[in-house]
Amino acid sequence: MTEIAGKLIADQSLLIALALVGALMGASVVVSRLLSRGRIHASAIAILAALALAWWGGVLTGGKKGLADLPAFAGLALLGGAMLRDFAIVSTAFEVDAAEARKAGLLGAFALLLGTVVPFAVGVGMAWSFGYRDAVSLATLGAGAVTYIVGPVTGAALGASSPVMALSIATGVLKAVLVMVFTPLCARLMGLDNPRSAMVFGGLAGTVSGVAGGLAATDPRLVPYGALTATFHTGLGCLLCPSLLFLALSALV
Repeated sequence: MTEIAGKLIADQSLLIALALVGALMGASVVVSRLLSRGRIHASAIAILAALALAWWGGVLTGGKKGLADLPAFAGLALLGGAMLRDFAIVSTAFEVDAAEARKAGLLGAFALLLGTVVPFAVGVGMAWSFGYRDAVSLATLGAGAVTYIVGPVTGAALGASSPVMALSIATGVLKAVLVMVFTPLCARLMGLDNPRSAMVFGGLAGTVSGVAGGLAATDPRLVPYGALTATFHTGLGCLLCPSLLFLALSALV
């Protein structure tokens, strides 16, 4: 029976991964309602819980893939991989009303540029304050402050060390969680009540998961618009950080 169960688990690892993520999201929704009355979005709680589980899986197995190093949860490596991640990001664009999207115009484009350069500069400044002095590490950590995807992409392009790349991912994840938590709290102050402001916000904040989670807790109808510009923001960061911004940084340091 044990062998049969093990084979069944190995063959259905993706299904088990989906069930685990669904259970985690369901529990996060309950926790969000009970502890914060929905003010802290369930996605933020789920991300923190997933990070804790990934850490536990790494400690338990000594591996590098978190829970995915356990045979029973090997499907998490596929479910959390780049292919399904990018599919989920791109799919949000199908709910966008093109007429509303065009209203963002030059303001949305400026928000994209500003939302890339400012976090990069802040990330570089923080990295400098912690003792990093080489341009590659500074650029990688600055890119991590843009998003947790841009950080490792920049690090891989520039040849950054693994610890620096890991730190850039952690920086981006922290940013995503903060955006999720504080967006619904500050939505009224920022005027987040229409598609145009959501697109500008997505361009400034940048992190797709943070913007989507924060807007979902504010007004689910705004999620596609914020996620659309946040997706462009990720692409723009992957282009600018390892090229123009890195060259400008190299000239300075």
